[in-house]
Amino acid sequence: MTVPHERVLMFVGAHPDDESFGPGGTLAAYAAAGVKVFYTCATRGEAGTVDAKYLGASGTIAATRWTELECAARQLGLAAVIPLEYGDSGMGGAVDGLHPRALARAPLDDVVRDVEGAILALRPQVLITFDPIGGYRHPDHVAIHRATERAFRGARLGAYSPQRLYYWLPRRDRLRVVVRMLRMLGRDPARAGRNRDVDLADVASVQFPVHARIRLSRTAIARRQAALACHRSQLAGPSALRRLMWLLARTINTDELFMRGYPAPGPTEPTETDLFEAVR
Repeated sequence: MTVPHERVLMFVGAHPDDESFGPGGTLAAYAAAGVKVFYTCATRGEAGTVDAKYLGASGTIAATRWTELECAARQLGLAAVIPLEYGDSGMGGAVDGLHPRALARAPLDDVVRDVEGAILALRPQVLITFDPIGGYRHPDHVAIHRATERAFRGARLGAYSPQRLYYWLPRRDRLRVVVRMLRMLGRDPARAGRNRDVDLADVASVQFPVHARIRLSRTAIARRQAALACHRSQLAGPSALRRLMWLLARTINTDELFMRGYPAPGPTEPTETDLFEAVR
């Protein structure tokens, strides 16, 4: 890719590590091509599970995970990380989600206003966020998808108009492989993840159209892996699922997929290979 320096891409996510476990290779590729790449992060991930040995000097999960995010941002080459300071809701039913500032519980209009403020301040031509089910039905991911979609359209009615909106898609073909392998290991894919609260079989069965496929260079893949390694508190422990996902990311996740939210793609439009392809 050769992209003029003034082009700007913004990923809007919910937690520290969403940038690395999500479209990290794409973010790294565009940053290396001279695009200013920003991550607007809604929470500090304080509802995550962290072993005490990984807590930093502050002794708090939020500070530890934010430090890990800053490490990952350097590895990916991000221009900056912008915090929105909402609370981490945890998965569905978690007590953290009852707090009035929890992202999934916060008034949608408030979150839309804050995301729109970031759009107007940074002026990205291209926005990326989660797909409509938030990747794996995490309530914070779904909330930030809804807020970003509304903020994108609201910004287009104002003084600045972003041009493209994309939803990052987990590689569901890879997830189906993981589901089969978990079953072979005697594990229940409906109770996956560190806290056994992710139904991988359900997530792998959801299909969204692919409108863009970004091929990753070895350098982009290496930077994504280095960013993932920064999130030590989330990779630690003897989880077969984490080890399997790490191996897949290293060996066969050589491209990243996106659905386009705006402009609506035509029925015969070819799959894009550059998110800035039609950007003015």
